[in-house]
Amino acid sequence: MAVTDIARLMRLGWDAVKDIDKIYMREQLRRVGPPKPRVIGIDEISIKKRHVYRIVVSDLDQKRAIWFGGNGRSEEDMDRFYAFLGKKAAKKIRLAVMDMWKPFRNSTQAHAPKAAILFDKFHVLRHLGEALDKIRKTEYARVTGDKRTFIKGQKYVLLSHRENLTSEGKHSLKLLLKANKRLNTAYILRESFDQLWTYNSEAWARKFFDNWKAQLRWQRLEPYEKFAKLVEKHWDGIAAYCKPENKVALGFVEGLNNKIRVIQRRAYGLRDEEYLKLKILTANLPEL
Repeated sequence: MAVTDIARLMRLGWDAVKDIDKIYMREQLRRVGPPKPRVIGIDEISIKKRHVYRIVVSDLDQKRAIWFGGNGRSEEDMDRFYAFLGKKAAKKIRLAVMDMWKPFRNSTQAHAPKAAILFDKFHVLRHLGEALDKIRKTEYARVTGDKRTFIKGQKYVLLSHRENLTSEGKHSLKLLLKANKRLNTAYILRESFDQLWTYNSEAWARKFFDNWKAQLRWQRLEPYEKFAKLVEKHWDGIAAYCKPENKVALGFVEGLNNKIRVIQRRAYGLRDEEYLKLKILTANLPEL
């Protein structure tokens, strides 16, 4: 329940309810003890408009957030996490999952030298989805007449996986792909790219990616060509997932981000950042 609802129900002041909640959450954190992560997930969240960011670090083995902080998402902000964790604990991190943001990588390599860097599958696929949407917009501008009808308003249908669509959505997708050959090719390539994360051998993963990239020739899919160059540039951090010991559950960070957005929508912490921090850090802790 929201603080306002509890305050009304219990006939207490709003500030009193929030202060009690803070005491409760601090006790949750005290009982769980200092974090000693082996596998971490690093991400940033926007806490206000105009690109005000904070970094959230999670223990992916324990499936809980362990740090929220910084004044942005710079290398210095990331350094604050490792200062909080301590040199001894930082050196025991064996894997760090993150997006392709260079400051996160630089800070981790400096403070956790034994950690392998793994770029988050969901961030990579987000770039691919953005490339597909750019192709959709280009095709809408290129074609005329009835062919435009099949593209207009179909962003969600095109960017969603087929299994997540309703029967009506699947029908719209079928019409769209039948009407536009270039979008059909781009869609098939997007769907097939998921296979990259199924390999246990970097050599086979590389062969798959080279074959995928070869299919772009003569297709005039410039956003995909740029995406392929992005993957090429960050290949080591993507191919790291091929190693069996690195096949961690990558969905937790995405799930935590969704949970944080729910907390923000319910107005927790918007006037009190410490409250937002406590809500995030205790989101996956057991009740007392």
